[in-house]
Amino acid sequence: MEEKNAVITATAKETQVNYKGIKTMPFIIGNEAFEKLGAWGTTSNLIVYFTTVFNMKRVNAAILIDAYKGTSFVTPLVGGFLADAYFGRYMTLGFASLASFLVANLTISGMILLMLTAAISKLHPPNCGTQKNELCVQATTPQWTFMACALGFLVIGAGGIRPCNMAFGADQFNPKTDTGKRSIISFINWYFFVLSSCTLISLTVIIYVQSNVSWTVGLALPPCLMLIACILYFMGSTIYVKVKPEGSPFTRFIQVIVAATRKRCLAQLDNPEIALFNYIDPNSINSKLQRTDQFSRIFDKAAIISDVDQIKADGTSANPWRLCSMQQVEELKCLIRVLPIWVSSAIFHITVTQQHSYAVYQALQSDRHLGTKNFQVPAASYIVFSWLTIVIWIPIYDRLIVPPLRKLTGQEGGITLLQKMGIGTFISIITMFVSALVEQRRRNFALTYPTLGIAKGGGAVSSMSAHWLILQLSINGLSEAFNHIGQLEFYYNQFPENMRSVAVSFFFLGFAVGSYISSFMVSIVHRTTEGNITGNWLPEDLNKGRLDYFYYMITVMNIVNFGYFLVCARWYRYKGSGTATKEAASKNIKDAEKPPPKGIDL
Repeated sequence: MEEKNAVITATAKETQVNYKGIKTMPFIIGNEAFEKLGAWGTTSNLIVYFTTVFNMKRVNAAILIDAYKGTSFVTPLVGGFLADAYFGRYMTLGFASLASFLVANLTISGMILLMLTAAISKLHPPNCGTQKNELCVQATTPQWTFMACALGFLVIGAGGIRPCNMAFGADQFNPKTDTGKRSIISFINWYFFVLSSCTLISLTVIIYVQSNVSWTVGLALPPCLMLIACILYFMGSTIYVKVKPEGSPFTRFIQVIVAATRKRCLAQLDNPEIALFNYIDPNSINSKLQRTDQFSRIFDKAAIISDVDQIKADGTSANPWRLCSMQQVEELKCLIRVLPIWVSSAIFHITVTQQHSYAVYQALQSDRHLGTKNFQVPAASYIVFSWLTIVIWIPIYDRLIVPPLRKLTGQEGGITLLQKMGIGTFISIITMFVSALVEQRRRNFALTYPTLGIAKGGGAVSSMSAHWLILQLSINGLSEAFNHIGQLEFYYNQFPENMRSVAVSFFFLGFAVGSYISSFMVSIVHRTTEGNITGNWLPEDLNKGRLDYFYYMITVMNIVNFGYFLVCARWYRYKGSGTATKEAASKNIKDAEKPPPKGIDL
């Protein structure tokens, strides 16, 4: 994966740039590893923390967790925009990793505040049954205010790290060579592998400490891990390739929309390849795009040169709000084409969210003993099997499956990005169907056979082994391995090059929308089924509910989503697969072979 030196031409003079490739990975991946150990170690067990320490009802805890996760996945869009437009990925990552009090100190502060809610008795309500005449005391307003501050700081910190780390790592490889392209694909696979491995450790070691040793100790570990992440990141500062920001890409998009609106009455051109404004900024890091027919009737008019339009001596438009280049127009089309695919991905995340929340409740009301009766697997640790599946599958796929597939299909990744995402979307249907069957079995055991006591938070513990949950969680892990990695590659490759942090943030934005939809669904289903003949589907005690019906409902939703995805995938046109003439296409190829101009800062 190590890259040769690449020559970058910036206007009149040449600058020698060393793509260090794999040499930078210990610092970039190391930063990501320890950040994820800290972040997931803090948040993955919150649903148990809220129900056992803050005495929340399960439905309310699930809604709060979904809302928190959703918000933490929205802020990367802001962080990604600031990185691409103004600060650059290196500086934004630095801010988010401790270099600045603006972001990273907030991340660590959030972890510390969360730890204090467990360490100081006045910052959380007393345990259920410890006060006279009251079985369960709810948290006070000051206690919730303190908790909200902790979660708020964590959300802000996530906004800087999540959109930049993967894109910054990919920047270290030369995207203009075949070796570099393959290295970027392999890097994304192994990036997700490391992320999954660290999550696996968080879901076992850290959660075990929190659940069985001490919440105070368990919540004190993540801030220490985050500090190590900061140190590792800045140790590699001298060898990083740092892409310069080019200003807000959204301003250019708005200019296209405004110009197209002004010229909406102009007639379509008979020979658009010649008559349209085809200026290419020599200092832009974006690859030249061919003209496409999609949305041409709407947006191509922004590039029509009318009688009142003026062009400067350097070839630029005198008024970019009246005349835009076809390059600008095609970049906007790239963004618009991605959106329908993104909608399908957001719906896919509902399945993942449910497996990370209600699967924990299923485990709480199942037999979690392992080996001896004295040891119980922490309920939240069962989620580890999703990540374990990813950890096992990625090396197999990257090293054993991709090479022969690459020879067979000619695709760098073995199969196309949309095919990879489609496989994951299809497997999500199986995930929810199997989840419903497992829940039916768990509930039947609880109602038919003697139970094993009362779980924390209420409800009898079914005699069915919680290990049955491994099946649904493993299938979910396989669907994530295909869909999530496919999404990261898809957004990274299909967005304009100057928007790659924003591109990665779209992945997290899909998580956010999926979490919000999931929270909304739980709330609506809980309220609407409360008075049904069949009873409330999502009560505090799962044995009295019908969680399996809820899972079947999501299964049907996933089937519809898969059909929608197939329609969108058939309609989609990959970036660069335009409808230009042969001469224009040939010129594009020659231009693409040239080294990129200014935009990389050593």
